[in-house]
Amino acid sequence: MRVTVCELPHEPAALEAAWSELCQHTARERSALVLLPEFAFVEPFWEAHAFDANRWARVTAISDAWMQRLNELEVAHVVGARPATENGLHFNEGFLWSRGQPCRSLRRKYFMPDEPGGWESRWFAPGDMEFPGYAAGDLTFGLNICTELWALETYAAYAAASVGAVMCPRATSATTTDKWRAAGVVAAVRSGAYCLSSNRAHRGGSGGGIGWIIGPDGELLAQTSTGTPFATRKIDVYAAAAAQATYPRYALSPGAETAEGADRLRTRMKAVAAAE
Repeated sequence: MRVTVCELPHEPAALEAAWSELCQHTARERSALVLLPEFAFVEPFWEAHAFDANRWARVTAISDAWMQRLNELEVAHVVGARPATENGLHFNEGFLWSRGQPCRSLRRKYFMPDEPGGWESRWFAPGDMEFPGYAAGDLTFGLNICTELWALETYAAYAAASVGAVMCPRATSATTTDKWRAAGVVAAVRSGAYCLSSNRAHRGGSGGGIGWIIGPDGELLAQTSTGTPFATRKIDVYAAAAAQATYPRYALSPGAETAEGADRLRTRMKAVAAAE
């Protein structure tokens, strides 16, 4: 499967221009899946200390309008995170858009910062503590939204379920890029899966750009930059099943080190995809 990561600005004029270029890129590269940054289409409202109902309504409307344009990417699947409201509570919600199907709500962000530059706990209710696997076509994936890339305990479960990729939409600053990329390497190596991440790119504390595609053994396969804001690579959706039967995964999951164990991992992966 050909997958695309990106870095995008949120300012309306800059976003329109970048979106047009991203659409051209996905068409040219024949992408099947695009991972968008966290809250790709709206201003970083969570930088404000106090919740503002009018502002929430505005950014939700903007995000909803952009969601109607995902078909412009001409890909089979899009993964990202968006603002969502349910029963008066406000969430940071993952989503999976698939061509020809209703947009699907995924898990909601549970781990959030509460400090200058990221007052997320003031804006969002905590979401889901569970980190299940999902499927986009033949690719199974887990969703760790930004801060949740540091939820290291989730990667053992992903390895056990033979999840093929860890998706991480981000809103992180340029000054912290190195440590976030290091976390992406750990996510890939521990889970035996690809790690895909896309980030916001704008002036201010919450959008330093740099998206990546990291292989199951921690190799950096692609990375975005200011000059190259989109990156596409072909990944093997079944690579995780083989990787998860190798060190260090098998040492932490008895039974996966054998050919039979690898077969069981592949079977689990196919079962997850069929269930979706």
